[in-house]
Amino acid sequence: MEKVLIKDLAKFVDKEVRIQAWVANFRSSGKIAFWQLRDGSGFAQAILNADVLGETKWQEMAKVSLETSVELTAAVSKHPKKEEYELQVKDFSFIQIAEEYPIAKKEHGVDFLMDNRHLWLRSSHQWAIMRVRNTLISATYDFFRENNFIKIDSPILTPNACEGTTELFELNYFDDKAYLSQSGQLYLEAAIFAHRNVFDFGPVFRAEKSKTRRHLTEFWMMDAEMAFCSLEENLDIQEKLVRFMVSAVLEKNKPELTILERDIKPLENILKPFHKITHDEAVKQLQALGSDIKVGEDLGADDETILTKQYDNPLFVTHYPKDIKAFYMKPDPKNPDRVLCADLLAPEGYGEIIGGSQREDDYDKLLQRIKEHKLPEEAFSWYLDLRKYGSVPHGGFGFGLERIVAWVCGLQHVRETIPFARTINRLNP
Repeated sequence: MEKVLIKDLAKFVDKEVRIQAWVANFRSSGKIAFWQLRDGSGFAQAILNADVLGETKWQEMAKVSLETSVELTAAVSKHPKKEEYELQVKDFSFIQIAEEYPIAKKEHGVDFLMDNRHLWLRSSHQWAIMRVRNTLISATYDFFRENNFIKIDSPILTPNACEGTTELFELNYFDDKAYLSQSGQLYLEAAIFAHRNVFDFGPVFRAEKSKTRRHLTEFWMMDAEMAFCSLEENLDIQEKLVRFMVSAVLEKNKPELTILERDIKPLENILKPFHKITHDEAVKQLQALGSDIKVGEDLGADDETILTKQYDNPLFVTHYPKDIKAFYMKPDPKNPDRVLCADLLAPEGYGEIIGGSQREDDYDKLLQRIKEHKLPEEAFSWYLDLRKYGSVPHGGFGFGLERIVAWVCGLQHVRETIPFARTINRLNP
């Protein structure tokens, strides 16, 4: 008998199949029992009838517990009212009868659930989040493959920071010091001279002592860099990428979004053009909305929340003040106090999901910026070399995967967007 996955049950209506799964929930009434099964691909209800199974099997059925693993043979039937498929069980066997499961149906606190993250991942809500995350990752690769980018793997161990403003995790490296990477950007810039358009995708580390709902100490970041690229072209690629990613979720993850009770109307706006304002315009809007932000200041998380609640689609905020941005960003020729950069803010109060800019391509100007930021010139000598041998206008951007997952899934905290969260107070499990 063919072994099948729950997600494929529609292909086997009125046929007998073999299913291997876990019992996520169960109940019984008289001579009928119901098991809610999870096999990794989806969920389905199995119906067990005492008259079909016989007395011996029916008595054995009573040993079931939450998360018990089972193998069963069953006939597939379509639910009479819903677009769902059920299993009319003919026979079953326990693979392992689980001990009493620590995560009960009652409400649990966040700390308890995070302490039991290795088990909490099995819940339908967490299952749905990870499936959406997977689609967003796959869509990223698909988009770049279709748009002539190649993947370049940047190192996780680095000799210095790519930005001078973020705290780093320092570690001993034989007789020297090294740091866990906070971004692959600088290394990708080297690769554009060989491959023109490149990206990387992997874990990065930030030692910020932040406890906000948007921060993790270890998260997954995608960085992309493009040769012969203006700021306008950069923003166009970002918009197309985000539209591609969200559209993929809307197409492939409808059941997961239903489990998450996600209102998809804001996500469907992704087909409309993104909004775009300058940093000056953003400050004026925020001041009018009651923020105490001053001209020349960076947008805080609260400011981003206030601002994005005014828009029905992602919002580019461009041309930030030079003094609050990284050394490698190119000043605007029309206003040297501003840089050719943009942050992309997700709507519904979610805030920044992408940061990008045109990079400084002039050797002397980049060297001056390194000195202004009091960065070690020797450590950046190789990066300066890129401006000596065939320098071209170029730009790039990076997105934090977990922030995009939070927005798309409608989550309030990024700790649920990654299988095992690392925060200032959590290193286990």
